[in-house]
Amino acid sequence: MQHSFFRTFIDFKDFCKKGFLTLFFSGLSPKAPGTIGTLVALPFAWAIGYYIASSTLLLLALLISVIAIQIINDYEKQGMAHDCSEIVIDELAGVWISVSMIGYSFFGLVLSFVLFRLFDIWKPSIIGRVDKEVKGGLGVMGDDLLAGFFAGLLGLMIIGVIQKVDSLAFILEF
Repeated sequence: MQHSFFRTFIDFKDFCKKGFLTLFFSGLSPKAPGTIGTLVALPFAWAIGYYIASSTLLLLALLISVIAIQIINDYEKQGMAHDCSEIVIDELAGVWISVSMIGYSFFGLVLSFVLFRLFDIWKPSIIGRVDKEVKGGLGVMGDDLLAGFFAGLLGLMIIGVIQKVDSLAFILEF
């Protein structure tokens, strides 16, 4: 049922909103839409971080989240189920937060991807509470924003440990 929701369009505006929420329709992937959406988000994170600034990446993640929350709230009022798997804009926002903290080197992107997906799937502590208890667009976006933040924190700790171990420091060059 929900899959058809994202495949039918009232008008061009509806097409754009659904394309936005599904991150260019990557969320319609039959297998692992969250992982696919995260992978689609990474090249954009790299380009923004590399050519503009990591702080811009963070601010864009927050702006995109505010827009997504409103669109999701509107669609849920129209009968869309809460937190459809096809919505992957939350993965973009979460992994962008992680990348903005860890960095946009190849190692930083891989670490952000792995840690973000780990926290997004596992949903420990407050991430899981937000996922279960917060409704509407804020609930859809909130757990991924927290997953991105905690992935970024853990990533910074891992980088700190790697910097202290001389034999591992070369990893940070990638």
